[in-house]
Amino acid sequence: MDIKTTIIIIIGIVSLALLAAWFWYMRNHSSDDDGIFDDMEGTEFEQYCAELLEAKGFENVEMTPPSHDYGIDIIADRDGISYAIQCKCYSDSVGIKAIQEAYAGKDYYKAMIGAVMTNQSFTKSAREFADNLNIVLWDGDYVMGLIHEVALPEKKSMIDLFRNLRRKSYNQVSENNDLGSKNEETDTDADKHMGQ
Repeated sequence: MDIKTTIIIIIGIVSLALLAAWFWYMRNHSSDDDGIFDDMEGTEFEQYCAELLEAKGFENVEMTPPSHDYGIDIIADRDGISYAIQCKCYSDSVGIKAIQEAYAGKDYYKAMIGAVMTNQSFTKSAREFADNLNIVLWDGDYVMGLIHEVALPEKKSMIDLFRNLRRKSYNQVSENNDLGSKNEETDTDADKHMGQ
């Protein structure tokens, strides 16, 4: 065996090893790194996303009431652009229903951009539908990227950042649930006055 053949074989083996390492990394570092969203409730995920967007420079970040939200969970602004955001913490891909909700809610809240934010991916039909309706899709990879971006400059570990934001979100969810109960009571009172 001559030197050229040996070099080609070594390069081939190293390339295969690098490719195998890359596939292993991608498989083990999917959208939801370490399963950090696995035990999150929907409202907790919504609050977590609101805190994350705020940490990334979004302004006027507000959560809508837990009920009667018209398909939108978060209202926020960035660079003079208003966003109406639907959040979905799922164990599987997000379908077109979330896109429909974001589209309708965007108009209701008079936002410039409608978006769906999830810890997972989107189905092919959801991606196509969102493209037709100009709805922005922020999948689990995007959310994890935001987490990394927020954690790295502050020299925090991603897990510490997650715990801190999650602690904040738990407290805010409790406050928002109280607000939602008050809104439901008000809606019920209004319905009584309307004779319904």
